[in-house]
Amino acid sequence: MTDEYEFTLGEETRLYAEEALNETVESRTAGLEEIGRWLKEERPDLNAKTETKYLLPFLRGCKFNLEKTKQKIINYYTMRRDEPIWFKNRNPLLPEVEELVRLGIFLPLRQTSDGRLVIIIRTAAHNPSIHSQEDIFKVGKMILDIAVMESESCQIYGGLAIFDMSGVTIWHAKQMTINIIRRAVFAWQNYTIRPKRLDFINAPIYINLVLSIFKSFMTQKMKSRVRVIYGGAKSLYKEIDRDILPSDYGGKGESVKELSKYWYEKLVQYQDWFAEDEKYAAK
Repeated sequence: MTDEYEFTLGEETRLYAEEALNETVESRTAGLEEIGRWLKEERPDLNAKTETKYLLPFLRGCKFNLEKTKQKIINYYTMRRDEPIWFKNRNPLLPEVEELVRLGIFLPLRQTSDGRLVIIIRTAAHNPSIHSQEDIFKVGKMILDIAVMESESCQIYGGLAIFDMSGVTIWHAKQMTINIIRRAVFAWQNYTIRPKRLDFINAPIYINLVLSIFKSFMTQKMKSRVRVIYGGAKSLYKEIDRDILPSDYGGKGESVKELSKYWYEKLVQYQDWFAEDEKYAAK
């Protein structure tokens, strides 16, 4: 049996979820019961979380296709086992974690755009001679976990990632080895939130070479969602409400500094949750 769930996102979102994701009361109830049964009876080795709030995002991300949902859950919890560098010791009080969060390397905006979670990823905000790419991915996943948990609408409408490449140097590029790129793409494709678009702004002239490597590991669907946008931050205004963009990007929302502070304080609030969360990974 699954725990009780009540849809509270309004009629417009309910209708969208039904049309776009095949989500109805019946499909949701049946899906939760089957995935819960499967994890308990057939795949206890995955050591997965079985509460509705953790299973439902997987079902939504797979449009309630049960076989795809099961495969994504397998991939996700296997990744948690195989990537301890990302999923263990996720303590927000660690100096390397705090520093990267305060630098604003990964910033979900606090307001959605048409229900989508908008995330600004500042690819050159860190110093590559000091900060490792592994720690950057770890911190990004910590923030993403909380953002998705606290914004149910993004489970339905998906996310929009904006990669701001301002200030990227050859030293930043050298951190992105083939191995790291392959693992990063696998993680993107097996997280619960559906990336509706991956937009690259302020990109260097060699961006297409880098993206060709990323795309070699992507599904066809994800490849189609990658875009290089020219014209800097202004190019975002036609698709994202300027009111929610940070002031650093010409918007009216909170600044990068304010968002960084908000997310650091949010991670600290979840310190105990992160400690408990470490237990869940495939055996």
